Amino acid sequence: MSDRVYNVLFLCTGNTARSILAESILRKEGRARFRAFSAGSQPKGTVNPFAVKVLASLGYPTDDLRSKSWEEFARSDAPVMDFVFTVCDNAAGESCPVWPGQPMTAHWGIEDPAETVGSDIEKEAAFVAAFRFLKNRIVAFTSLPLRGIDRLSLGTKLRDIGRSEGATASRPEVA
Repeated sequence: MSDRVYNVLFLCTGNTARSILAESILRKEGRARFRAFSAGSQPKGTVNPFAVKVLASLGYPTDDLRSKSWEEFARSDAPVMDFVFTVCDNAAGESCPVWPGQPMTAHWGIEDPAETVGSDIEKEAAFVAAFRFLKNRIVAFTSLPLRGIDRLSLGTKLRDIGRSEGATASRPEVA
């Protein structure tokens, strides 16, 4: 078994909800095989409290979660990314950042739970749904035989994962 640890960056617009959820999920589900990061193209500077509440209630790590710019990961001293996943819902008119370079990329868009209007119970339910959609994708991703699959097949599998339940409209991929 390889000791290789893969760096994974989840990108969204505000880095307050979906990408934060994904970072925490991969931290737990990826254990020692993956290092999870998240960022936004236009970070809001705070993590949505419903994201923290849902993660904590389900036993996922919330320490060190913060809303930050994807520019942190474009610097020369940043970790080199192996995978970059956009989780924004471009069907809702958001601008999804495109990550340049050589990492494997895929769009795993889901609706933004932070945009839910209603009671706190309805808002929390939206975060639970987003969590479930992201967890399903991340568990499928961590189950892939990364060492035994060619780049083209891996790209296809990553895009297929992004089309699973809860997916929003797709956007062009950069592989």
